[in-house]
Parts: sequence; C-alpha cells; structure tokens
Amino acid sequence: MLDDILKRSSPDWMDGSGPESDVVISSRIRLARNLKRYPFPHMMTRSSAEPLIAEVKAAVDALNQGGGWGSFEIEHMNDIPALERQVLTEKHLISPQHAQDPAGKAVILRDDEAVSIMVNEEDHLRIQCLFSGLQVQQAYVLANGVDDVLESFLDYAFSAQHGYLTACPTNVGTGMRASVMMHLPGLVATNQAGRVLQAIGKLGVAVRGLYGEGTEAGGNVFQVSNQITLGQAEAEVVNNLLGISGQIIEQERKARMLLVAQAREQLEDRVWRAYGVLRTARVLSSEEALRLWSEVRLGAEAGVIKGLSRKAINELLVVTRPAFLQNLEGREMSQGERDIKRAALVRDRLKTAGL
Repeated sequence: MLDDILKRSSPDWMDGSGPESDVVISSRIRLARNLKRYPFPHMMTRSSAEPLIAEVKAAVDALNQGGGWGSFEIEHMNDIPALERQVLTEKHLISPQHAQDPAGKAVILRDDEAVSIMVNEEDHLRIQCLFSGLQVQQAYVLANGVDDVLESFLDYAFSAQHGYLTACPTNVGTGMRASVMMHLPGLVATNQAGRVLQAIGKLGVAVRGLYGEGTEAGGNVFQVSNQITLGQAEAEVVNNLLGISGQIIEQERKARMLLVAQAREQLEDRVWRAYGVLRTARVLSSEEALRLWSEVRLGAEAGVIKGLSRKAINELLVVTRPAFLQNLEGREMSQGERDIKRAALVRDRLKTAGL
C-alpha cells in the first residue's frame, strides 16, 4: 500500500471533483487524541513509545476487521526512508515535523489516502481526513467515525471539564482542526488578499501556507482553519468554517471576474506566458513551477485555456515537488538534475493532457 501511495500522483482528494473546486482544492478534518497512562510524545522515551504503537496497531487491526472503513496499514516511521517520508509530507499525509525525527513514531494510511493518522507527532494520535473541494462536513463524518472505532479500543485522555486533553493547550476541548486549502490568485492579483485574510483572522480562523503552520503560501495556495477548540461543539466549528469559506470563495470569484472584465489582455498574457514556459522549458525550479502552476490553473478556471482538467492541473502540484520527483526516479538527485527532470515531466504531462 505504501508503495502505491508513494507513486500515485493524484489521490481522490486532489481530483477536483468536489463542490467549489474552482477555488477550494481540499477540505481536511484533523483530530488530536492522547492515551491515558502514557506521557505526551515530547516527554516519551523509546521504551514508552513502542508499547503505545503496539496498542494503536491492535486498534487499527480492529478497524480493518470492522468493515466499511477501508483498508489501513501502519508503518513505523523508522522503516520509511527519509525521501519517502518527504513524499508523504508533500502529499499532506504527514506533517514536516513528523517526517524529521522518525524515532518512536508511526503513520497509519488508508489505501485511498483519504485518511492518515500520525502516531506520536505532537499528540499520540493525529487523525486526518481529506476530501476534494469544499466538503468539511463529509470529512468530519469520516474522521468522527474512525475516531469512534479507535476510541472503543483505546483509553483516551478526556476531562469532563476540559474535553480531550492535548499536548498543546490550544487544541484542548474538541481537539479538532477543520481546514480548507484554497487557491486565491484573483485576490492576490487584485491586491485584496491581505485585506480579506486579515478580516477573517478576526473571526477565529488562522491562515497558513501550503504545508501548514510556518510555511509560505506558495502558488497562491492558503490553508484556512479554525483557531478555537475549547467551548465550541464540532458542528459549530464546521459550520463557522463553511460560512467563512463561502465568503472567501465569493470574494475570489469576484476578483477573477474583475481581472477578466478589466484586464483581459494582461491576464491572457500572463497565463499564456506561464503555459508557454511550462510547455517548453528544459530547466524548471520547484519555486518557478509552483508560481507558473498558479497562473495556468487560474487561466483554466477563467476559460483562457481550454481542455485542461482540474485533475490534470492539480496533479502538477504533486509531481513537481522535489521528493516526489526523486522517488519517481528511484534515487536522490542534485537540484540541477531535479530541475531538468521536473521540466521534462511537466512537458510530458501537458502533452498527455492534449495541450
């Protein structure tokens, strides 16, 4: 299963089939859970981490046998080479922090990549569910179902007063982070992104970059998530994020319409220049590929480029990443080698798409 996931360039949650997929790439629910009798991961020794992983593995076996939840596998992070761990990070299945220090850690993956569970990251369990487009409620239903099964076999640390206990106080309560990954080139191009994102920051949400906390919004991709986990029910968190996401989607669509109405020639020039480079370049850096990807995706959604599917363009967000390229090649590569390989791969993908 892990080999298949590492080679797959387009998981279902990136296929562009979900609602509002012109703006929203994906929706995610993440639940932080900890087990009684064990210290938080940052206080753990190897001797205490391994029994916890064994206990979680038994619960995963029960999850597989229960039926209806899909097929899961658990892997010790120490058994996954560094390059493959980085691929999992690029595919948003684990965090950068989880990939860096593999000792005493594990990851649980579902075969379709819709569910991943980090074991002994900041918390004992980080249950994550990913859906295409704006499907926060659907992601919550799946995450909650998986969580219920695991909780029936694992003794969670829970307080009647404070809710689920977590390593970081900001996650205490529901332990839930709901987020949407959004492509906002219109707001950035019309210089409205700062104003809009600053305004929603006052409504109890956080705005982060492509790979979450501490990362930049490369390719005009932003992650918007709830900040409050204590004192709000899960349904309230989901509904609040859906409402805020709807406002951002509306503003982004208006910005795109403004670009088409008032600066059509300039927009077309930007899009076709970006497409031309992607279609013909022989050397392509990771940063440049991401920037050009954003322009071409905007062009496809604005009707400037015809015949380029969301799935095909979203795939480029994965296949142009450094670790994915190297894993595809089967070896570590220098930056120069990666830049050449990236350009060739993008040319081939666009040609396959008929463009």
